[in-house]
Amino acid sequence: MLPKHVIFRDQTCQRFTLAEIQSATQNFDEASVIGRGGFGMVYKCQNIGSMREVAVKRLHSMSNQGAHEFEAEVQVLSKLRHGNLVSLIGYCNEEKEMVLVYEFMPNGTLEDHLRKPDSSLSWLQRLKICVGAAQGLEYLHMGTSTQHGVIHRDVKTSNILLDANFVAKVSDFGLAKVGLMDRTHVSTAVKGTFGYMDPFYFNTGKLTIKSDVYAFGVVLFEVLSGKKAVDSTLDEHQWCLAAWAQHKIKEGKLNQIIDPRLNGQISKKCMKEFARIARYCLHTEPKQRPTMAEVVVKLESILSQETEIANSVVSEEGLIYKLRSIFTGKVGASIGSKSDFSMYHEYIRIEIDTTRGSNKDESFRTFTYAELASATNDFMEEVYTPTLYESIYKGWVDERTYDPTESGVGLAIYVRKIEILWKMVIKLKKLCACIFDVDWK
Repeated sequence: MLPKHVIFRDQTCQRFTLAEIQSATQNFDEASVIGRGGFGMVYKCQNIGSMREVAVKRLHSMSNQGAHEFEAEVQVLSKLRHGNLVSLIGYCNEEKEMVLVYEFMPNGTLEDHLRKPDSSLSWLQRLKICVGAAQGLEYLHMGTSTQHGVIHRDVKTSNILLDANFVAKVSDFGLAKVGLMDRTHVSTAVKGTFGYMDPFYFNTGKLTIKSDVYAFGVVLFEVLSGKKAVDSTLDEHQWCLAAWAQHKIKEGKLNQIIDPRLNGQISKKCMKEFARIARYCLHTEPKQRPTMAEVVVKLESILSQETEIANSVVSEEGLIYKLRSIFTGKVGASIGSKSDFSMYHEYIRIEIDTTRGSNKDESFRTFTYAELASATNDFMEEVYTPTLYESIYKGWVDERTYDPTESGVGLAIYVRKIEILWKMVIKLKKLCACIFDVDWK
């Protein structure tokens, strides 16, 4: 229970009586529980004060630590108002009860969605959630309302809530520290969640806003991989997601990190940029980590790129969804022996010839998409990614017939697979009409 001398000044949240809380929760009915943890229970309630739906968190701990965290959360959230922070509506501190009343988040936590095997959370939705959570943390760090800044100290996927429109709201400010804008760090007892905790803070006891940045880097890798921050059911080298993900990137095996549910949704350029941001957030030296403002800018850029790509792809009812097939010829030298332009130039010429119904250059063969998929073992061995829309794969064909063969058998070929959106196709065809002096309508 809070000491009697504690008074919350300048608060914008309401103080409820215990009778009001008991009435709203049907005397803390187990049937209303929507969450539980070390802090206690969370109940979904109807009609308390002027609110129709709320979440009531009842702290069961009577220790001084529980009282301090309760006080910290009320003091911090009563001063903060932002679209990406959960709103504290009110609290109750009566008899031996410590209760917090929040706006209700119908879509639960980000952790819930990442853990569900059948989760339908798309890559674009995940990006928007990351941007929203990052904006909430940026607001905290910049001290917009407190004038001193706030370090959350417990950033994790279970503390990122989702409203009815999947807008991210950072929650749980029981460990938050206020008033650090005028200092480089504050020395304090180490608290937080294993797997998200900044190693620098853990080893030195020096807390900075970059400790939140580190934790957010772990969140980004969770979003990208769908894995837990710590999972002792996996092999020992995979227990800690932060260490495992960074190791895979150093090995050049970024693809092994990606959540299989996101296959086909992420462009390679954006995937690399996203992983790069996450890695920088996890830098061992806090000063080398980006600020949350920088993280927001980079994530917004990725979201903009991915949204543009998604919106540019024409539906199956349109003229072209994606140009999936690609010319390949007999390549005896290394892939770098031809300039990007010359290879692209050859591709364009075949595109023009095949659409006009005649292959004018007998030195080239036109392959079906199925043949190329077979020759490359379903585009398994990627050797180079020159641009956002292109990837080059190694394959094998018969030296005489050029029919697809097994890997390592026959003639090695390289297949450039290009995803060209419809807006680009028209421009390219008009350009080729000028280059090859052909009519195009």
